[in-house]
Amino acid sequence: MNMMRFTTMKTKLRKYPSIFLILLLAISSCFLTGCVNQHPKDSKKSSQGESVETMLEITDPKEKQAVLNAKAKVKALSGNPRIVATSPAVADICDKLDLDLVGVPKSSVSKIPSRYKKVKKVGLAMSPDMEIVSSLNPDWILAPSSLETDLKPKFEELKNTEYAFLNLRSVQGMYRSVQELGEIFGKQQEAEKMTKEFTTFYKSYTKRNKNKKHPKALVLMGLPGSYVIATENSYVGSLVKLAGGENVYQNTDQEFLTVNTEDMKKKEPDIIVRAAHALPDQVTKMFNEDFETNDIWKHFDAVKNKRVYDLTYEYFGMSANFKYKKALSELEKDF
Repeated sequence: MNMMRFTTMKTKLRKYPSIFLILLLAISSCFLTGCVNQHPKDSKKSSQGESVETMLEITDPKEKQAVLNAKAKVKALSGNPRIVATSPAVADICDKLDLDLVGVPKSSVSKIPSRYKKVKKVGLAMSPDMEIVSSLNPDWILAPSSLETDLKPKFEELKNTEYAFLNLRSVQGMYRSVQELGEIFGKQQEAEKMTKEFTTFYKSYTKRNKNKKHPKALVLMGLPGSYVIATENSYVGSLVKLAGGENVYQNTDQEFLTVNTEDMKKKEPDIIVRAAHALPDQVTKMFNEDFETNDIWKHFDAVKNKRVYDLTYEYFGMSANFKYKKALSELEKDF
């Protein structure tokens, strides 16, 4: 690979901070809302009030040009691109796009597609082994945008390697990533098929739930020993919004917030949903103990009305994945 070629590419891409993939090294505030609409005046529309075509349409000319630039760089390679996917969610996207990988993450809780069974493991998604990654001489590294702060400095140390952070904070964001990766790596047909499937599902889903009430929801994301509030900018929060729930914590660009229970009580949610970032059995135990021993919880209407639900770990995680249909089906029952 020509080092100057990749250096030039990165310099050009940095001119476009609003581009969807962080090929462009940043995500615009629109994407932080869990909605992929690039028009600020529409950013406050609810997911169910916006057409799926608008959500997925890529209209920004600079964004389009950046993708074309990346596509040209891939085409200029002497052979197939050597790609490393650092998270299970990204590996799943690559699998559905029929992309070969030279490196995949190691995971004890998520299944890596069988086609990558013999592919080199590069470590955990949150802390890939950069020595192993470097030894694979990747042309591209793909990772979720939620880990950009930690991983970007590490990726920048690699020579002759490009990287992209995918917006997996919502299902819509995932399909925007699918479209752009399909264009860059010559998998447009696969991407189009996937996008059409989502479009058909979304229209059916929103029609079915058009007249449902919109309960106020408190979304908790837990780790053993602690938990935070998940806003609608997070993947779990975006699913709740897509299902018609109204997150009690809005008007923030953050994915997660640290808030005391007294403030949560002031919001008086109709429903409380609890998800696990990792170690789901331990997290469920933690939540149960806290709800039993912390006296304030018994004063919540959601607790009194027995509307506290533990979400299935397999469907609700930190990154959007193709199990979103099962996730939304579960939320339908809870809502």
